[in-house]
Amino acid sequence: MRHHHYYVYLVTNPKRTTLYIGVTNDLVRRLDQHTSNEGQPYTFAGRYFCNLLVYWEQFGDIKQAIAREKEIKGWRREKKDALIASFNPDWRDLTTEVTP
Repeated sequence: MRHHHYYVYLVTNPKRTTLYIGVTNDLVRRLDQHTSNEGQPYTFAGRYFCNLLVYWEQFGDIKQAIAREKEIKGWRREKKDALIASFNPDWRDLTTEVTP
């Protein structure tokens, strides 16, 4: 049986003022898409230059990943900031840690 991986991830812009929360089964490809869309007004992440990975979680079940994404999206900004800080205190761009 094939083992699937799903990711809930948060990306931000260079000033760390805007967050985008998403779910994907291919984090590397999705981060490439965010970078390619930079500055494009037709996507939220592109419009706000959100392409710096600051947080991610991995799941084996898509339903759990989607539920977690919805949970985080429902939080106030302060709680999202605390989640990121617990995982990545300096809010570094972690893209190179997940790319091959």
